[in-house]
Amino acid sequence: MGAAFKSLRVDAQIGRHSIVTAVLISFALVVAVVTLMVLTAIGRVADYSNKLDDERSWETTVGALKTFQGQLEATLHDHSARNDAARSVYGIDDRGWIAGNYGDISSNGALFDTAVIVDDDNKPIIAYHDGELLTENIGDVLGAAVWALVDQARNTRVTGVPEASGYIMTRDGIAVAGAATIRERSGRIPVPEGQRRYLILVRYLDAARIKMLSNTYVISGLTLVPPETVARYAVSIVDPLGKSLGRLIWSSREPGDMSYQQVRPVVLGALGLVGLFFVVLLILGSLAGRRLRAEEVQARQVSLRDRLSGLLNREGVRLDVDRLVERARGDGTNVLLLYLDLDGFKEINDAYGHGTGDQLIRAVAAGLRVLVPPQAALARLGGDEFAIVFPTRELNDAPALRLGEQILDFLSEPLEIGRRVVVVGASIGIASSPEGRIDREELVRRADLAMYKAKEAGRARMTCYETAMDAHREERNALELDLRRAIETEELTVAYQPLVDASSCEMTGVEALVRWNRPGHGPISPEAFIPIAETSGLIEALGLLVLRKACKAAQQWPDLRVAVNVSPGQFRNPAFADYVRSVLNETGIEAERVTLEITEGYIIQNPERTRQSIERLKALGVKVALDDFGSGFSSIGYLRQFGFDRIKIDRSLTMDVLEDNRAREMLKATVALARSLDIPVTAEGIETEEQGRALQGFGCDELQGYFYGKPMPEPEIGKRLAVQLAAVLDEERGAAA
Repeated sequence: MGAAFKSLRVDAQIGRHSIVTAVLISFALVVAVVTLMVLTAIGRVADYSNKLDDERSWETTVGALKTFQGQLEATLHDHSARNDAARSVYGIDDRGWIAGNYGDISSNGALFDTAVIVDDDNKPIIAYHDGELLTENIGDVLGAAVWALVDQARNTRVTGVPEASGYIMTRDGIAVAGAATIRERSGRIPVPEGQRRYLILVRYLDAARIKMLSNTYVISGLTLVPPETVARYAVSIVDPLGKSLGRLIWSSREPGDMSYQQVRPVVLGALGLVGLFFVVLLILGSLAGRRLRAEEVQARQVSLRDRLSGLLNREGVRLDVDRLVERARGDGTNVLLLYLDLDGFKEINDAYGHGTGDQLIRAVAAGLRVLVPPQAALARLGGDEFAIVFPTRELNDAPALRLGEQILDFLSEPLEIGRRVVVVGASIGIASSPEGRIDREELVRRADLAMYKAKEAGRARMTCYETAMDAHREERNALELDLRRAIETEELTVAYQPLVDASSCEMTGVEALVRWNRPGHGPISPEAFIPIAETSGLIEALGLLVLRKACKAAQQWPDLRVAVNVSPGQFRNPAFADYVRSVLNETGIEAERVTLEITEGYIIQNPERTRQSIERLKALGVKVALDDFGSGFSSIGYLRQFGFDRIKIDRSLTMDVLEDNRAREMLKATVALARSLDIPVTAEGIETEEQGRALQGFGCDELQGYFYGKPMPEPEIGKRLAVQLAAVLDEERGAAA
């Protein structure tokens, strides 16, 4: 019999050795095949890198042209919207002032090369080129397309900015031109239609400036060629009439080909090593077969341990809880389970990095090992969650409460992590299984529920499970069901809070805010039902409902923008941009009138996904704003990296602006930062006229708060807009008279 068992063991060892050898041979062959595939993949990557580099050059060239045009637009706005310009052009007709402010500036070419003032019949009043009076026919010098820009500025609506710009073909080549109605800084035009005058500024895109763009934006060999020139990558320059004026092309750097030539010898050398590696693997495989049995046992133990902390993992503690509950059924003991979730761990991880977070987990694990009873099982369930389970003869929660108190005292003390000192608390949920009557699954559920109640109650505390917690959860589930029904039947309504211009206090837009009057319960605060929508997966349907209703309402207000808050749950969905496109198509609203607002918290958690989502949304034409700026981890990097169209300063910075010097300085710095990045600023939470004046003085261009209007139904916005438009028309009639 012994010989037979010995033979079976030998056969088993031979079988395992053969399996290992076959696996190693297969692995070596796979390595060889993969290496050959890598050569092919590298070639494809090289081609893709070349294409990607050219596409990036295309985007940079487009941006350079837009910047060149934007510089002239800024100059045009500064020189046309001026009180002294309106006075000198419409009033005293001060030719000396005009020559000094338009003619002389054109001589150095830094801002513009040509300046022309025309009347409503496009008749030149005065014209300068390179500092000299221009006596030739303006149409012959600048071409017909320039009059399209003048017409566009002339026909701009009352509430719009009477300016237009674009590229034109002049007698001396391609140039960027802009036309604007000469007006006061406030936007008021002191003369009626038919007597207005228009400023035309022209800046030529000559060879020197193209070279400057090439050097500034690092575009190799940037060259202007005729519009019919064929090129793989080129950026066309089109005038306001749709005519192609020319194309900008550049020299491809072909980085992929250069990288391929460097990597290819290394990959080929790796193929030679595969053969040697194959032989070594066979030798090592014969030795590995002898250690398989021991490694299997060790692997089983390792699989039940958390690698970071060395504690039991979720599977390990599951086995221990089952074992303790089964034993309690036999000896009548009590099984206590403590469920811990660290407070503030995420903030520490975000602030100091994952390395510091890992050290903190190990430090907490070491401290818990000292505190738990000898017979207890201590586990890390993942992230910043821990569990402690132990048996006791006491049939109550007293031992768990004593241990929980010790843990809270331990975690209330600062922990030294490397060179940093951090403070982290814990929320603890406690549940028990007297005499093993509660099985593992229910015991864990109760402890987890108690932990969340502790966290909701303010953190850094412990809570024992009570049956009332299940009733609370049932109420929450009922709220979720009613919310789902309300979304499906579109019972939710939308209120609109005005956004006003900081200078004129005229309403320029509205923010859409969801409201819910729950049947049988009355109004429910968004702070109560939106978190439930987030956790239950209803937030996407809720957000799209609000967006759709807001866009439909905005059709009645063609001069207003509409802002809609976007939750992290919506932003996480890769198809969110497609949903927005569908709503825009359905409602027929212009995309540029829609602003989607996102808070900083989601950016911190998912910077790469945020960037991709913003790019897809901007491709649709909608604006993206950073909401609640200054309430959390505000960062210059976010503003520069994600290219937000607007930032909204949180009310926590604005509410104390009149009393707190520090708040004022922070606001000034925040607005100055936004201005330096050319990002418009909206200030929230304005409740008094004095606050509004202060924030206007700091440079905010848009204000929002109860002083300018509380959230109101859709008809109230229409009434307010009608009153505003009537006031503007009365003012214009008075000015014309």
